[in-house]
Amino acid sequence: MTKLSVNINKIALIRNAREGNHPDLYQIARDLERFGADGITVHPRPDERHIRYADIPILKDLVTTEFNIEGNPTEAFLELVLKNKPDQCTLVPDSPDALTSDAGWDCIKHKNFLTKVIRRLQDAGIRVSLFLEPNEKQLYAAKATGTDRIEFYTGPYAANFGKNPDLAVSAFAKAAHIAKNLHLGVNAGHDLNLENLKHFKQNIPNLLEVSIGHALISDALYFGLANTVSMYKELLGKIE
Repeated sequence: MTKLSVNINKIALIRNAREGNHPDLYQIARDLERFGADGITVHPRPDERHIRYADIPILKDLVTTEFNIEGNPTEAFLELVLKNKPDQCTLVPDSPDALTSDAGWDCIKHKNFLTKVIRRLQDAGIRVSLFLEPNEKQLYAAKATGTDRIEFYTGPYAANFGKNPDLAVSAFAKAAHIAKNLHLGVNAGHDLNLENLKHFKQNIPNLLEVSIGHALISDALYFGLANTVSMYKELLGKIE
């Protein structure tokens, strides 16, 4: 069964609109696990517009499932991750002012840098995943860095799903088979939702984990948090 990691950035964004801790980010993380989430994902950015650096040690202590921290591996970010030692660190090449992550790594260009960063994290016992587009050359380059997993950037899939679902997923399906042969674990995330997740899951072999935040939190406004987690889990669990 593919694991569901819930990105709680949007909860933090709402909290930060006012002083205090309402909604209670930490209680929601606990509740998400209680409702069936297999992990909690956070993406702290330098401007701390949603998840704050101060949130990380608190979440590290309370998350009982898988804790995944994602972000651009600046020295400040790496120090935060190494100090708190999540189960997984997903490296994302976004600029400090990025609205959201919108591209995967060029593992050919940044091979030496990524290799050093990945080794540093793995030496601390942290599993590493690289945010990647479904490109064969990039998969081979990612393998050469020593990463444990890759996370497919699924924005293009979501954007094209409504036009032609099979065509939208085809590049990802091909890349997933290559990743399997390279013994790379496969995660996925970005704009996956209740409409397109089932088709993606059906076509991607050995999909270990999806990280979903914006869509899931938006759906929770209509369906409630517990029901929404169950709806996403059902899509992931009934298709093998």
